[in-house]
Amino acid sequence: MAGLVFAKAILLVAENVLIVNEALDFYFPTLAIVVTFLSFIVLFFCISLFVSFILRTKRLNDLIKGEKQSKGEPKASILLAIVAALLLITGYFTALYVKGVYVVYVMIPVVIVVTIGTYLLFTQLSVFIIRLLKRNQLVFWRKTNMLLFSDLSFRMKDNARTFFMVAIISTVAFSAIGTLYGFQSYLTKEIKVVNPYSFSYTPYQEDNQEVIENDINKVNAILDEENIETKMAEIELHYFELPVRNREVLIAKASDYNRFAALIAEEELYPEEYEAIVVEQSGAILMQGQKASEALMNTTIRLENGQEVFPSRVVDTEVLPEINGYYVVNDKIYEQLSSPSRSNVGAVWQASEGQTDQVIDAGRKIEEQIGYKVIAIDHTIYTINKAFGPILFIGLFIGIVFFVSAGSFLYFRLFTDLDEEKRKFRSIAKIGLTQSELKKVVTRQIAILFFSPIIVALVHGAVALTALSHFFDYHLIIESTLVLSSFAVIQIIYFLLARYFYLKQVERAVL
Repeated sequence: MAGLVFAKAILLVAENVLIVNEALDFYFPTLAIVVTFLSFIVLFFCISLFVSFILRTKRLNDLIKGEKQSKGEPKASILLAIVAALLLITGYFTALYVKGVYVVYVMIPVVIVVTIGTYLLFTQLSVFIIRLLKRNQLVFWRKTNMLLFSDLSFRMKDNARTFFMVAIISTVAFSAIGTLYGFQSYLTKEIKVVNPYSFSYTPYQEDNQEVIENDINKVNAILDEENIETKMAEIELHYFELPVRNREVLIAKASDYNRFAALIAEEELYPEEYEAIVVEQSGAILMQGQKASEALMNTTIRLENGQEVFPSRVVDTEVLPEINGYYVVNDKIYEQLSSPSRSNVGAVWQASEGQTDQVIDAGRKIEEQIGYKVIAIDHTIYTINKAFGPILFIGLFIGIVFFVSAGSFLYFRLFTDLDEEKRKFRSIAKIGLTQSELKKVVTRQIAILFFSPIIVALVHGAVALTALSHFFDYHLIIESTLVLSSFAVIQIIYFLLARYFYLKQVERAVL
């Protein structure tokens, strides 16, 4: 019933995330309820068979006296503890070191190594570290640390598999949501960087001057129809044959460059006579892994009179998007260049701020009438978000389900030991344990239970998302921080609620 009550709220959220123009009506999901009910019946039946099989192998006397039997001091292998540390360090180093397509090659080995290392971390390394702390008298005998460490190794050993499952499940949730969100951010931000203008027009090679003028008039008519205020700039681009990997290179004169730079508030360039400034996009690659600027800086421009123009510096900007990089030269020098090998015409429009909806509508109309000769960047990003929305929405819900299930493991595992904890603290209270000391000890125990696997999962997730950024060659710091910090905040809230109810019942038993 609670799900039905909150279903409409979820549908309202879905409308915004999925960018749905129509409203998502409320309905009673009969099929979903039936399928869920039958699935849980089958699941409970399988669990009952499994538990019956496990209990059948135990003696009745052991089952009755199981809680009263001594477990003995948990032991940890020094060798396995070292192996755990080495596996995690190796997995992290490999994931953070490799870049590009090599990230895909090492992904499976790293996942296997880190998974094994995580299991050994909770079963061996954690117990080993606790034993070292117990032997340190300055730590063990300090205030209430004796109560904390007395059975901490037992709890870590008993909960090792639970911690391992929670850490892995949470890592999957963090990585899945972080990957989806990061990929969407990568698509939208990168395409915006490469196309900084609201509308960019590039005609086909076979288009004549009449077709070009007709296209530009159509764009202006649609912009006027949508009441969009824009600034426009046109340019004729000339490409020259230069000894740069046998490619044609764009050479632009400074006045043309500065007209386009003014539209997007970029720094204008004023090259000296016989000076060429190399302009490239971030990370532009020419050929064979060489950056465009490296090739262009090592090439001179020869004028018709035989004199040479030398490149002086590199500017990283998107003023005239050209993936192979280009030169900007003085206007006087530009007139002394030889005839270009080919020419092209371009035009851009930059809309004023606060017109996003009109710009998106105009972009749709322009693409319908002119086609992909015009890049309407806002409409393109809107289309990407609309197509990616369902994937992100489904991935987000699956990740949340994984995370909630992981938190449920911890919550039920905590309350499984509640009766034993009540008896323990009732006995300790008789020898002088104060209320504040009780709260402190209980809080530390619950904090270790709740945050040990989550901290490991957060580290795993941070490393995984960093490796993803290396694969795309795109920084995901903001996206990773947002995803991981959101889950960390949820876990803190979950911890505070569990602590409140758990401490309330322990205090009631002691008093």
